[in-house]
Amino acid sequence: MMDILMYLFETYIQSEAELLVDQDELSEELLRAGFHQDDIYKSLEWLEKLAALQETEDTPYVNHSAITSMRIYTADEMLRMDTACRGFLLYLEQIDVLNTDTREMVIDRVMELDTQEFVLDDLKWIILMVLFNAPGNEAAYDQVEELLYGAEDGGLH
Repeated sequence: MMDILMYLFETYIQSEAELLVDQDELSEELLRAGFHQDDIYKSLEWLEKLAALQETEDTPYVNHSAITSMRIYTADEMLRMDTACRGFLLYLEQIDVLNTDTREMVIDRVMELDTQEFVLDDLKWIILMVLFNAPGNEAAYDQVEELLYGAEDGGLH
């Protein structure tokens, strides 16, 4: 599933190419690219839910937490995101790349992934997708993009 999301993000969204409106055409293209139908369906549904996070005022992610509040992870969240992932989320909050709302959106999207294996690099892609989709987070997106692509050139932080 992560492979499909990364492929779509790099091919259409990030490159600003026009995303095919017809899901059937998009599904066919993904099938030709070698992805499985079931994974394609799950990935498209995941992206629809990501977009829906911005379209509703009833979202639980807009919690307006106090700046001194602390996020406590559930047992399932800790199983999915190891210490490195949780530490990276905290780091991004401390440098004001993520706020409580975008952090919760990231966690929501991570928990909705249909995958057993999840690593820090996957988290970085999810963060990019969330920030790209959340209006007003262009500078934060640029910072995470630099961390993602700049990590090959040197240290992370």
